Amino acid sequence: MVAQESNVDVLIIGAGPAGLMTANWMARAGINARIIDKRSSKIFAGQADGLECRTLEVFRSFGIDGPWNSSNHMQEVCFWEPDGKGGLYRSARIPDTVKGISRFQQCVIHQGRIESWFIESIEKTSRGKITVERGMLPVSIEIDESKISEASAYPVSVLIKKLDEDTALPDQYGGKVANGLFRAFEGDQEKYYSSVEPTETDSSFELVHAKYVVGCDGAHSWVRKQLGIEMEGESTDYVWGVLDAVPLTDFPDIRHRCAIHSADSGSIMVIPREHGVVRFYIQLQETPRDPETQTESEKSSSSASAKSSGRVDRSRITPEFILAAAQKIFYPYKIDIRDVRWYTAYQIGQRVSPTWHKQLRVFIAGDACHTHSPKAGQGMNTSMMDTFNLGWKLAHVCNGLARSDILETYEDERKKNAYDLINFDYKLSRLFSGKPAVLKDSESEQASSVGSARISLQEFRRVFEMGKAFASGCIIDYPSSLLEYKPKEIATEVVDPEGGTALVTKYISPIATNVPVGMRFDTAQVVSQSEANPHFLSDLMPSDGRWRIVYFAGDFKDNMALTDTMTDIAAYLDSKDSLIKRFTPQGAKSDSVIEIILIHASPRTAVEWTEFPQAFRPKDNYGREDFWKIYVDDESHHNGHGHAYKKYGIDPKKGALIVVRPDGYVSAVLPIGADSLAGPVAEFFNKFMIDVSTRKADPFERWDLYGSDEVVQPVLAL
Repeated sequence: MVAQESNVDVLIIGAGPAGLMTANWMARAGINARIIDKRSSKIFAGQADGLECRTLEVFRSFGIDGPWNSSNHMQEVCFWEPDGKGGLYRSARIPDTVKGISRFQQCVIHQGRIESWFIESIEKTSRGKITVERGMLPVSIEIDESKISEASAYPVSVLIKKLDEDTALPDQYGGKVANGLFRAFEGDQEKYYSSVEPTETDSSFELVHAKYVVGCDGAHSWVRKQLGIEMEGESTDYVWGVLDAVPLTDFPDIRHRCAIHSADSGSIMVIPREHGVVRFYIQLQETPRDPETQTESEKSSSSASAKSSGRVDRSRITPEFILAAAQKIFYPYKIDIRDVRWYTAYQIGQRVSPTWHKQLRVFIAGDACHTHSPKAGQGMNTSMMDTFNLGWKLAHVCNGLARSDILETYEDERKKNAYDLINFDYKLSRLFSGKPAVLKDSESEQASSVGSARISLQEFRRVFEMGKAFASGCIIDYPSSLLEYKPKEIATEVVDPEGGTALVTKYISPIATNVPVGMRFDTAQVVSQSEANPHFLSDLMPSDGRWRIVYFAGDFKDNMALTDTMTDIAAYLDSKDSLIKRFTPQGAKSDSVIEIILIHASPRTAVEWTEFPQAFRPKDNYGREDFWKIYVDDESHHNGHGHAYKKYGIDPKKGALIVVRPDGYVSAVLPIGADSLAGPVAEFFNKFMIDVSTRKADPFERWDLYGSDEVVQPVLAL
């Protein structure tokens, strides 16, 4: 027997960015959840720092603007290469982010602040019901297979040990140890606690019974090890050091992102950060080795191969050691550092977990699923996008809105992206770590493959630039599943213009030619019909767990066919058999599960508010109309015209229906009409949603978040 036992719907293990993203979803969906972490306090410095475009879009969808407002924005990348005379020269400048791919650009800010904004959001949204429980170490996990098919059961049992403050103190520069190289337990806590038998009097142990467990506990994931999952992939011999410090240098591009290749001393990536700090990723061509892992001949030999034999002794890698390597690469420019905030060292490797869950009850995410080099700026971003994908699905199942089948799509959707990332990182990291094949004054470019001893710097720049769109996170295309309506009729092959070969297949309906099914729904400016205020469409669809059906009603003024269609759709929405009513509990607001947003293309001033059927401007229990459901693609007084129909490739004479998932990805594009809603759209939802029309909404569940009397106005497009 254990002194304490408890039940919880979702137990999140690990309070890094991936775990906090999960908890953020749980808070917004009103889920009974807990998040635990073995560390006694949050990260203060170091760790991940880069935020990509899609991640910033997601933060915005949660109303978390701190990362964008407080970070250092990177506008330009500079490439530096050997000049053939023992020095360096700037070979190219390019924009850091693909132009027009997002309204945000890549920026950097340290992980500790990102975590603090998440925690603030979680505690506020959950009204204090979900807080990070620190110094909590999971020591055993069991799954009762006889209960996994029961929706109301708690089949996963996790034994947790409450650590004392000293044991739980995290490794930080200036803290317990003076670097970022130490990892407490490294997922091997069973070594310390496997023989411990908790007793009824030992209050430091708790047995938690959970419906679902999400392991967000890093590359050395204890959860993954408990599931018996071995990562697949390989490590390289490339060792890189990382320094966060204030530089003293005559290098002219120190406040730009830079990729620097020296002739023979290695490479550096420069990442300018906030408050004058710069992060340096520095290739270490010689690294101290652990003598215990070397043979006697290797210890006494002075050869290069002997020096690189044995396991890297990371305890002997100091800031001074890393700086000395950097000074050689920067030559003839001088560099010194002050105010070292953090440092670490890592070996480049690419690994992916072959399985991301156990019986759809225990999941792993983030670094527990995939590891790679940090220079592509993907680690923290990809980790958070894993649980951004998983979180709303878990919430749907826990709230009884959807069948557990949707949880299968998590691995299918995210594993493909992980393998794409590994392939990209494999090419980029080896090109970055290799020695240049040609110097500036050479007459011709040597052919050089990725695996060669010498690499082509032209190839490095090409791979880097081609990877910018992928790195942004904005072009992820989820495969066909029950959450994407991808009929073969709209399948289109995207062909490589140079090679003539098919690159990918996109599902693009002629109804909206710039809205691929399975990809994130890009934003455009629209204007509120009721107030004439400009808004970004994405801001009208915050991450709150709701589906959206965006009804592009077209230019219906003086168009009887489009007007009749609007009337027919309104009649269907008001009917007792409408999909909105079937999937919404009694007593909840009509838009609590599926929200209808209307965007028309008629001149705003030529249309009166009362011309729109009541179904598109619903009333609450007090008779107040919702003025923020109807918008127009028209000129705003101060922000110009958004040209939303043109951006999405929608004909104003025909319109379109676009179904958008709670995570902002497009599920379906269909022609407008009540028949579309009653037919394909309803059939789509029937595949995974549960008819809850006879269930009464509990006011203390998620419905209180959206069904309260508070009127929430959308954010302006400023």
